[in-house]
Amino acid sequence: MVRIMIVEPKVRGFICATAHPVGCRENVKRQIEYMKKLGSCDGPKKVLVIGASTGYGLASRIAAAYCTGAATIGVMFEKESNGRRTATPGYYNTKAFEEFAHADGLYAKSINGDAFSKEIKDQVIDLIRSDLGSVDMVVYSLAAPRRTTADGTTYQSVLKTTSSDFTNKSWNLKDNTVGEATITPATEEETLATVKVMGGEDWIDWMNALSDAGVLADGAITLAYSYIGPKLTYPVYFNGTIGMAKKHLQESAAIINQTLADQHVKAYISVNKALVTQASAAIPIVPLYFAILYKVMKEKGLHEGCIEQIGRLFHEKLFSGNAPVLDEEGRIRLDDWELREDIQKEVMEIWDKINTDNVKELADIDGYWDDFYHMFGFRFPNVDYSQDVEI
Repeated sequence: MVRIMIVEPKVRGFICATAHPVGCRENVKRQIEYMKKLGSCDGPKKVLVIGASTGYGLASRIAAAYCTGAATIGVMFEKESNGRRTATPGYYNTKAFEEFAHADGLYAKSINGDAFSKEIKDQVIDLIRSDLGSVDMVVYSLAAPRRTTADGTTYQSVLKTTSSDFTNKSWNLKDNTVGEATITPATEEETLATVKVMGGEDWIDWMNALSDAGVLADGAITLAYSYIGPKLTYPVYFNGTIGMAKKHLQESAAIINQTLADQHVKAYISVNKALVTQASAAIPIVPLYFAILYKVMKEKGLHEGCIEQIGRLFHEKLFSGNAPVLDEEGRIRLDDWELREDIQKEVMEIWDKINTDNVKELADIDGYWDDFYHMFGFRFPNVDYSQDVEI
C-alpha cells in the first residue's frame, strides 16, 4: 500500500507518535557522512547488531559498515506503516541504512522481530550461516520495555529507585517550568523484572546460541552498552532499578568471557554518556540534568551524539591498537568527558541556581528538543516538511 501525506510531529509528553521517512533518512545520511569523514579503521568484517534501528545500536551498525567496511546484520522490532499511521522511526532508519549501504557496495540485511525470542535467534543464525558463515563482532544494544521468556512469562521494566523516595529539581517538558519531582522506590518484584528485561540474561542467551550453532568466529568480540552518570542521578540510575540491570549486564560480560573462553571470545561493557532517548525523557529529574550537561559540554567543544560516541569507540577505544582501552574494572569509558571534574563542577553550579525564570538561559533547551525531534526525523533544516511524502 502506497500512502502519500504530509507528516507532522505529534508529541504527547515524552513520546512522538509519528516519524518522518525523509527526515529519518537525513538522520542516517548525516551519521554515515560523519563516519566517512573519520576514515577507516582495522576491525571486524562481519557484524551482528542486536537492537540496530535507533540510538547507539544504529550508530554501531553505521560505524561497523563505514569504519571497518563490515557486512552487517541488524535485528530490530519495528512497526511498518498501516497506511493511516507512519512507521516507527527505526523502520525508516533501517530502510535508509540498507539503501545507503547497498549503494556503497556493502552487505546489509535486517530481521524484524522480537530479539528475545528463540524464533528470531534461529532466523538470525540461519541468515549468518547462509550469507556470512560466521560473525566476528556482536553488539547487544536492546532497549525494550518488556520481555517474554521461553516459559511464557512477561516481565516489565520500571525506572525507579530501589531504596527510598528521591526528590529533586525537575523540568516540566510541557511548559518549560522547573519544579520538583519525586521518584518512588520499586518493589522487589519490579526490580527483578527490570533486571530480567534490561540485564544481561538475553545477551548470554544470544552468545551461547551463536556459539552452539557454530556461527561465532574464533576470537570474536561482543559489546553491550551501559550508563553510570553523576552522583546527582545515582538514586534513579546507578543505584536504581536500571542500575541493578546494568550491574547484571557487567556480570554477564564476565560469564560470557568465562563460558566462551575456548573460542577466545571477549565481552566488553562500554559506559556511554548521557543522551536524549525516549526512555530518558520519561524519567523525572534526568532531562534537566541532560539539558544543563549539553550546554556545558557544547561550550567546551566536548559534546557528542550517538555517532560521535561510537566513532570515538571504534577509532580510539576498541580498534586503535593491540588491545581495547579499559578502566580498572575492565570497562570501556565513553563517559570520560561527561564525568570530567570541570564539567561536573560547572553542571552542579548551574543545577543549584536553575529555576523557571532562568532555565532557558542556563540549560540547552533547544539542543535537547532538537535531539528529541531528530530521533523521529523532524527539525532538519534541509527537509521540507510541507511536502507530501510516501509513508
